Amino acid sequence: MPESITPDYVYLVGTLKARPGKVGDLITAVKSIVPGVRTEPGCISYAAFVDRTDPNTVVMLETWDSAAALETHASAPAFSGLAATFDELLSEPPVLVTLQQLA
Repeated sequence: MPESITPDYVYLVGTLKARPGKVGDLITAVKSIVPGVRTEPGCISYAAFVDRTDPNTVVMLETWDSAAALETHASAPAFSGLAATFDELLSEPPVLVTLQQLA
């Protein structure tokens, strides 16, 4: 494996689809947690995007230094606070895909 690849890193792609009329609230909620999440132990990167082909979809790209760090994040106040709004803001459950870098 090339030296630039860190096999323990966990990459996560999270897709959040807003209910009709709720994308502004979803964006505000997501943007509000980003600074705090970036300071969580094990967070390498944490960024939010709007899908250019579907502006009602927010995509999270995350890198964690370990599976344990990602698990801790899932129960940390920032994310658990956001997750508490999912029933109100999302049209469907979040889609979470975890990845391991190949190249």
